[in-house]
Amino acid sequence: MLKKKIDYGREFIETHLTVFQCPKCHKGFIEVIGNTMICQNNHRFDLSKKGTIHFPDHHMTSDYDKEMLVSRRKMIQKDLYLPIMEEISLLIEQETSHDYIVDMGCGEGSFIDRLIHDFNDQPNYLGFDLSKEGVQLGSDFSEEGFFFIGDVTNMPFRNDSITTLLNIFSPSHYDEMLRVLKPGGQMIKVIPESFYLKEMREVFYHDNPEKQSYSNENVYEKFKKDVNLVKEKHLTYQFPVNAADYEDILMMSPIHWGASEQAKAYAKAHPFSELTIDVKILVGKK
Repeated sequence: MLKKKIDYGREFIETHLTVFQCPKCHKGFIEVIGNTMICQNNHRFDLSKKGTIHFPDHHMTSDYDKEMLVSRRKMIQKDLYLPIMEEISLLIEQETSHDYIVDMGCGEGSFIDRLIHDFNDQPNYLGFDLSKEGVQLGSDFSEEGFFFIGDVTNMPFRNDSITTLLNIFSPSHYDEMLRVLKPGGQMIKVIPESFYLKEMREVFYHDNPEKQSYSNENVYEKFKKDVNLVKEKHLTYQFPVNAADYEDILMMSPIHWGASEQAKAYAKAHPFSELTIDVKILVGKK
């Protein structure tokens, strides 16, 4: 009989219960009964049918809808971010230990799916996001990792429990990240640089030059201030865009959110042939 997603989720939390802590009272979990995690203070968290858990005790919202996430998955699976993932795989491989790898702001889970195919010793993968739609899509990979709705400011992990935190184009909370990292553990943060997706910004905001450029210098400076930066790499390349993928390219990023309907029509009518990926990969150590 084929296992269901909820079966994979239950097996994961049963096997790895000691890595979790209750986000309400910050005590450890003591048991799993049926499909429910129970902490020392009897707070309970239920697995959904898709094998995911909603950990925050308040309503979480995200602007990332299913259409956008599906477009993003299609392009990730067509290797839009392959050079970035190859760099991340090398960074993980260089570590002597990678028991638990957590993708913070995992979206629809494709980065974890990619990493799974890079390692034979099979670390334990977890991914979380604010987006319910993203986590539900991530459950497509539930045989290989565990996905949940979570908050970067209050992660449901014990102190000193996680080997590697991935923070790819996502918000950060460095105090919380340092709390859950093991001594010697690493956080890998990927931030867009000034030319990231510049062709997309140029077509969506062709009549607004101010929106065609931006800087993440403040994000970079905050990382250096709050974290022990041990390595950084600037990575730039062009990804060829064909007509069949153009609509997914336009939909996969939040860049289109602020564009008018006229600007969206302009973007569709003025396809570009390549897309610039321009990022900085930062590595911090605890």
